[in-house]
Amino acid sequence: MQSALDEKDDLHVAIIMDGNGRWAMRRGLPRSAGHRAGVAAIRRVVEAAPDIGVAALTLFAFSSDNWRRPETEVEVLMALLRRFLRTELRRLIESGTRLTVIGRRDRLPPDLAEEIGEVEKDSAEGRRLHLQIAIDYSSRSAIARAAAGWLADDSPSYQAFRRLLAWQGSGSGDDIDLLIRSGGERRLSDFLLWECAYAELYFTDTLWPDFGVRHLRMAIADFRNRERRFGGLLNTNQPAAAE
Repeated sequence: MQSALDEKDDLHVAIIMDGNGRWAMRRGLPRSAGHRAGVAAIRRVVEAAPDIGVAALTLFAFSSDNWRRPETEVEVLMALLRRFLRTELRRLIESGTRLTVIGRRDRLPPDLAEEIGEVEKDSAEGRRLHLQIAIDYSSRSAIARAAAGWLADDSPSYQAFRRLLAWQGSGSGDDIDLLIRSGGERRLSDFLLWECAYAELYFTDTLWPDFGVRHLRMAIADFRNRERRFGGLLNTNQPAAAE
């Protein structure tokens, strides 16, 4: 009998990777050590995701609000992104993973934006997993920019707005099935607000550097046990009672 975790539903999972700084502080380490440990958690999750029914994985790495953090911490985060792109590219290609980066690029260092474009091009043939990493990302800003274009459209429609939203750096515009947030907080933090309209939400107290395959499996198992009705009624295939 097929288990719930073996079902291949081509899920789109999004993760707010929270808790790097607190993980480091609890160990008497600089916050940068937590961010480095967080990269290892990304690798674990990316490698495991396709085998447990995930076709698309969107990770929140750096929000537009994060520019307000200390300059040294921002520099560490940008350096880690560069290192990830350089060291993981071959692994991504060999595993059939397509990488795209969503969010604004005009405020990134030009050489980093160029590297992102090269990695996206080199991994474009990946079909096993679509990995999206959100950098300098704000869902509200993306929605506002898309709305401005939508109003200028001669024939506005739901699908047209969805395309405009994708063009504004909000990813594919596809619906999120499951949103996971690590670190114990219970909020969306301006992440994929449009795409998460009907997402199932899963919060865990586990700090991101400690998040592993077991935690991902637990979140997906919890998701598969929920009833998703999208505003309708559950179809029980039972005949209606006579009035």
